[in-house]
Amino acid sequence: MSSACSIRVRGVVQGVGFRPFVFRLARANTLTGWVLNGENGVEIYLEGTEPHLRAFVHELKTQPPPAATIAEIEVHPAAALGLIDFTIRESERKDAPTVRISPDLPVCDQCLRELFGPANPRYKYAYINCTNCGPRYTVVLGLPYDRPKTTMKDWPLDEYCASEYRDPSNRRFHAQPAACPHCGPFYYLHEANSGNAIRNDAAILKAVELLNNGRILAVKGLGGYHLACDARNAAAVTALRERKYRKEKPFALMAKDLATARTLVELSPDAENLLLSSARPIVLSPATVELAEVAPDNRELGVMLPYTPLQHLIFAAGAPHALVMTSANRSSEPIAYEDDDALTSLAEIADAFLIGQRPIARRVDDSVARVGAFGPAILRRSRGYAPGAVATLPTERPLLAVGADLKNTITLVVDGQAFVSQHIGDLEYYQAFRAFEETVRDLVSMYAVRWEDLLVVHDSHPQYASTTHALALPIPKKIAVQHHRAHIASVLAERGEWEKRVVGVSCDGTGFGDDGSIWGGEIFIGSAKDGFERVAHLRNALLPGGDAAAQYPVQAAAGFLHQIEELPDLETAPFNFPTRYAQSLELVHKRVRTFGTTSAGRLFDTAAALLGFTREITFEGQAAMWLEQLANDLPSADAYPFPFSENELDFRPLLASVANDRNRGRDVREIARAFQRGIAQGIFDCVKSVAAPARIDTVVLSGGVFQNELLLRDLKSLLVPQFEIWTNHAVPTNDGGISLGQAALAALSSESD
Repeated sequence: MSSACSIRVRGVVQGVGFRPFVFRLARANTLTGWVLNGENGVEIYLEGTEPHLRAFVHELKTQPPPAATIAEIEVHPAAALGLIDFTIRESERKDAPTVRISPDLPVCDQCLRELFGPANPRYKYAYINCTNCGPRYTVVLGLPYDRPKTTMKDWPLDEYCASEYRDPSNRRFHAQPAACPHCGPFYYLHEANSGNAIRNDAAILKAVELLNNGRILAVKGLGGYHLACDARNAAAVTALRERKYRKEKPFALMAKDLATARTLVELSPDAENLLLSSARPIVLSPATVELAEVAPDNRELGVMLPYTPLQHLIFAAGAPHALVMTSANRSSEPIAYEDDDALTSLAEIADAFLIGQRPIARRVDDSVARVGAFGPAILRRSRGYAPGAVATLPTERPLLAVGADLKNTITLVVDGQAFVSQHIGDLEYYQAFRAFEETVRDLVSMYAVRWEDLLVVHDSHPQYASTTHALALPIPKKIAVQHHRAHIASVLAERGEWEKRVVGVSCDGTGFGDDGSIWGGEIFIGSAKDGFERVAHLRNALLPGGDAAAQYPVQAAAGFLHQIEELPDLETAPFNFPTRYAQSLELVHKRVRTFGTTSAGRLFDTAAALLGFTREITFEGQAAMWLEQLANDLPSADAYPFPFSENELDFRPLLASVANDRNRGRDVREIARAFQRGIAQGIFDCVKSVAAPARIDTVVLSGGVFQNELLLRDLKSLLVPQFEIWTNHAVPTNDGGISLGQAALAALSSESD
């Protein structure tokens, strides 16, 4: 006797070969019916015997396509219609979509075998892909995910590709970006001083010749252009730094293969798994080679593996086995992703351009990750991860959280699913702000959310560019969320923990506090549902010049050190503070252009200044990273005092110890290690003190300071097993996770009703 059921599958189930999988599974179980892409996922109708229906559902749950991620399967009984076949129907669009868009996927092994198989029609074709791999988020223009709604819409399938597209037994069955050399886009090389354009294989061979000769190439990738050069050619890397105006910030590397990566960095099994994961992020690991021009004053390198067919073709054609592969832009600008803009904006940087015809729907940088003290952690969430849903929030109302101004991301919540955008950048720069505006419009449009239905969430800082943009939107309902509470909430949102009471430790460089001062070393008690009460903090210091102090460690130092009596003379050896320190002290003494702060980030800057980092920083967090590198040379050291009393962590004994030991000639590495251990010990003492009366056993750590792996390892050794520690994993612990925390607190707020 025939039975029937309807099935709805939600998650990352469009653009990952899910309908062909369902088609083959239904045929294998002698079921009739249909499958289609809907607004909320994949819709399935089945008719057949009960055993066959049960077998279908079991395999659907246990053996989905490799690129799919199933979040939910709903199965409901239905009336039998007497269908005689199983078909794939055209996609439906009735309401606003809530389906999850697949992140971009690395080229799969099957496509690689075809890519390098001389007898294959797609031999050396740089746009080879199938339902298991290739572009997704960077080509999709609208939902549901079908070829007419991708950037491949202008390349009709030829007979060969169309036959594969229609064949249920072929892995390109309904692969939307499918193409071949006959019907699809191609690559060509444009040299800056030549009008000639070389196509396809010849273009790749010429590009490799240029790389081997120390030239700099702009190479079009999935989500934008890269600037590439030979990582072991010091002159080429130095030229890239000079042309890009990137003084010291480390460059990312692309290794030809895993064996090459192992010669560049130390790779634990977990780090190798991260490197080989479908996200293919840049993975930070300890360096095993000296590449001073690639990562000055840094003992780590960021390495990734090839993830596009073009990148594999470049290495196979004889390119250097380790390439600098950095975002194509001038420092602080967003990655170039449109061809005309790239040719103009990169003209003085790149010697040649390797350009692909397929348009990029939206700019998406490479992601950055590491394996840390508490497992894999994302430092920049972008290609391979975005725009995946990272949490399910307890709300039915659509929310738009616009994040912070540094390392900005936005979060759109639709039907409770929190979709976090790709990394956008620092909004103080005009081009990054324009990219922010584009991303807001893009996500809202993609999910067809009506602007008037949105609840907009922003940081409580009234002068943030993201806040100003949010307040200018013609939307009546808006909520402000305090920066450091959002950090803590982002961790709880990842875990779906709304009522759990925790001690939240939020440490970073800057955030607008409840009292209007600059916070950055905050301890809270509470839950996401009931809110977080600030119960302790770093002792108040002064910040001369406000945000400018973040650029000059000695300027920040003036606001902390003026509270300490009997300091050595810091303008003479071994400190040799420049005149900016005395000028900043004068501002502090006169209380001119000074601001109150509890910033842990500026505390690290002060210690770095005392140990020798007295110049201007050239990228965010540089002084603190330099300090961590010093401390990493030693396994341990006795902690400097960082006492907790009367709800304050007192930095004065800590910094006095640093200054006095430096003056006495103690090894700066030992001083850095004792400072780091002192920070961890002070946080531990504070957490113990506030957690005990509240009977709390869980500690949440979030904020940019907790990108410091040495600090995390020290805290783990002190807090465990007395406390359970939760950190960020799905979103960055830095400000890239703020938008998720904002969305979570807004979803739980009474104001969201």
